[in-house]
Amino acid sequence: MHPIEIIQLLIASSIVVFIFFISFIFKGKQRKKIQWLALFLIVSFSVIYFVRPFWIDMQVEKKMSYIQLHLEKKYPDETWEFQIVPHREAGYESSNPYLIGVVFENEPQVVYSYLARNKYDITIQGFSTSDPNSEFLHLE
Repeated sequence: MHPIEIIQLLIASSIVVFIFFISFIFKGKQRKKIQWLALFLIVSFSVIYFVRPFWIDMQVEKKMSYIQLHLEKKYPDETWEFQIVPHREAGYESSNPYLIGVVFENEPQVVYSYLARNKYDITIQGFSTSDPNSEFLHLE
């Protein structure tokens, strides 16, 4: 488990525990309402924690389609492949899953990192290469 996930779980659990202990100050219906609030927060945090990876996957797919359209307009006669971060695997927790790598067929030694904020705002955030003497044909 990544340290950020541990911090998120500690914050969420401390909020729920705090609200649960506050409920013991009150009596009757107020106590039940506050305990229901704590239960609702537990369910909400659980749903968010388990749904988040699927939400990231949906966003990455949408951003890849935006980048695909952008590249088809800009480089119509070329082919490329995408490289995405396997954010669900151990060791990739600190990598940004929204940065999508693009490797062009005529420039296989360079990986361009694209970021798509929306359909119209697509930028290169960086690049990496295995050959320091290579020319960068697709810098925008």
